[in-house]
Amino acid sequence: MPAPAELPGCMEGSEELERSLLTQPWASVRFGESAFLAKACFGDAGYILLISDLSGVWYESADAGAVGQRSKELNKRLTVHVSSFLHRLRNLMCPLLAGHPDPATSFSCHRVAGSLSLRVKSELSGLPFYWDFHCCPAPVETVSRHLVRPLIQMSLALQYQVQKLSSLLLQKDAEIEDYRESGATLSRDRLRTEPFQEETFQQNFMAESLPQICGAAEGQAFASALQQLYTAVTQQETKQAQKRQRSEDAESPVPAAETEEHPCPLPPSQEDETASSSEGTTPASSPAQKPRLPAAKAKPKKAKGLFS
Repeated sequence: MPAPAELPGCMEGSEELERSLLTQPWASVRFGESAFLAKACFGDAGYILLISDLSGVWYESADAGAVGQRSKELNKRLTVHVSSFLHRLRNLMCPLLAGHPDPATSFSCHRVAGSLSLRVKSELSGLPFYWDFHCCPAPVETVSRHLVRPLIQMSLALQYQVQKLSSLLLQKDAEIEDYRESGATLSRDRLRTEPFQEETFQQNFMAESLPQICGAAEGQAFASALQQLYTAVTQQETKQAQKRQRSEDAESPVPAAETEEHPCPLPPSQEDETASSSEGTTPASSPAQKPRLPAAKAKPKKAKGLFS
């Protein structure tokens, strides 16, 4: 059996897991007669699982505490550190998502009241190993982030690719026609092709190819090439999100608490007067205080702004 596939980029913190899950491609899996799309990310302190049958999307995010508690309930004879338990789960799920499930491991899926449970049965150190993924309906934002937006971006990318290829075919036809007018001939007549006509190609595609594509078996939505495109698209979205965050951080204003009360420092004379008025009148008999002479009108200092 091939070595377990790696899930690249899976990290430890929940935020890192969320970001890493976005760039994980959807994989086609089957449980019994049902086909699903699934993606997962595992770290040393938790995991995230997304699964869909194209009519619903379910989601579970579990931290180290939840994993430890559930492992005790399901595997009373096993005493394993949470990180080791998560590592074992990762090694069981990776072959499944890569299309090479471990024959010694069984997966079954159960739906109850809108939720979905994925049960895993295997072995660990010669003892039975059980795990249940308890998935609830995924939030709308999660569905949009992992399915809707990437699929729209993928369709735009593929449309642009088709336009570029159509333009290239027309250029090739013009090049071939130039060769023919120069007297060039084919050495093998079977290589002859008709000039490319984009409108005819689109009509034939809609009438012949599209019904075959739409009638394909469910769960095969992400072939290998589309998985690569999905990863490329979501990586670009992650980069754009990070760029926007850096831009917002750079443009964020100075907190109001630092600017509202004293936008610029008071001149020393005003500071003294303010202190005197707040502390009350000092007794004239105090030997430490000399009588204050009338202050000469000082030339007001120019206030220092943020960009002075």
